[in-house]
Amino acid sequence: MLAKSYSYYLANTPEAPNADLIVTDKFSGEPATKVAMADAKAIDQAIAAAELAAKTLEQVPPYQRQAILQHCVDHFTERAEELAQALCVEAGKPIKDSRGEVTRLIDTFRIAAEESVRMDGQLQNLEISARAKGYRGVYKRVPIGPCSFISPFNFPLNLAAHKVAPAIAVGCPFVLKPASLTPIGALIIGEVLAETELPPGSFSILPCRRDGAELFTTDERLKLLSFTGSPGVGWALKAKAGKKKVVLELGGNAACVVAEDADLNDATQRIVFGAFYQSGQSCIGVQRILIHERVYDPMKAKLVEAAQSLRSGDPKDEATFIGPLISEKEAIRLEAWIAAAQTAGGKLLCGGQRDGAILQATLLEDVPDDQDICAKEAFGPVAILSRFTQFDDALRQVNASVFGLQAGIFTRDLYKSLQAWDELEVGGVVIGDVPSWRVDNMPYGGVKDSGLGREGIRFAMEDMTEIRNLIIRTPQ
Repeated sequence: MLAKSYSYYLANTPEAPNADLIVTDKFSGEPATKVAMADAKAIDQAIAAAELAAKTLEQVPPYQRQAILQHCVDHFTERAEELAQALCVEAGKPIKDSRGEVTRLIDTFRIAAEESVRMDGQLQNLEISARAKGYRGVYKRVPIGPCSFISPFNFPLNLAAHKVAPAIAVGCPFVLKPASLTPIGALIIGEVLAETELPPGSFSILPCRRDGAELFTTDERLKLLSFTGSPGVGWALKAKAGKKKVVLELGGNAACVVAEDADLNDATQRIVFGAFYQSGQSCIGVQRILIHERVYDPMKAKLVEAAQSLRSGDPKDEATFIGPLISEKEAIRLEAWIAAAQTAGGKLLCGGQRDGAILQATLLEDVPDDQDICAKEAFGPVAILSRFTQFDDALRQVNASVFGLQAGIFTRDLYKSLQAWDELEVGGVVIGDVPSWRVDNMPYGGVKDSGLGREGIRFAMEDMTEIRNLIIRTPQ
């Protein structure tokens, strides 16, 4: 059960000056709870508090930061079902996927706890020529300072965790803006953080309207902006961010290549999962499926049969695989893209029907590459089949996209695997599985319109720190 209302967190403290944000049950459309909304004054106060807390938090020893993160691991574990049920309601995420995301939330904080005591520097040999005789150096990493985080609706727990946990691990105070559609999980994280001994001002979690969030991007007291969301918004924020470091994890239209030597049954199982898990609302969900012509027909038949077997409906039902999209508006958009693809010559293989915010698992083929459903990010339960003759051609098709997050390659050929790794313009190549696969310690992120920088705890920690050199001269 959700609480009747939720406070936001300003400088570690719960505050509820209003209950202006109504969070709906994404399946029923009915109001589920209310959340306090921050105004520009509260955001300014949060940034000021973070700036004041920066030196104090930096001086908290690593073992204490580790204990804070471990407290979160323990309490998220105790509240795991509460978190999953809240996520199921606020995001419409099927309950099995919701529980999976809670597991990843716990994993992410656990990894951060482990890494928090490993921020090492390096001894440098500076005597590279006669003029440097008698010099030696060492460097360490220091926190970059107050950070601004903006997280999306589709993974409201884990994608917030990928910003919050490494910030605590290195000692950076932060202000977090969770998505207005799905703020509850982040506020529960705030409840747990408020139980810890983080210095006052170390964190603020502030749901707010987009037009009130300007300070998250433009305020020069903030030294890093980490944004996860749509490309259009992300690149616009980067343009306004000024001197601060910017990390962007943006969209994709991930491709999966099925070579002629692939295990078709295994590939079918993984691709259907990768295309349709959490109703396709993942930036690395399988959107383009490229199949070698020799196995195209049997692979197509297997995919259609598997997609048609998926059950859609109430996300609270344990048997549901496809729940509602985040809003009916998004389902209507995708329905229009599917219709446009058919008008342009594409063939609907299965699905395509919409009931409110629920769109059935949909497969199409022979869709022209310039159609939105191919060229843009679908962000829903839709995937496009196409055939190829040569593996080189398949790789060129994968690269013929403005996006570059991850790609999946089903082949047993080592040389094809290495060729894909060498040639694909993406942040990650997954062999024998879908691009949707991720664990929370690996470097994750994209190129081209998919963003810049990498998440994954240790890599985010590096982004949130700066190198400080020490050079020592021994008089000769």
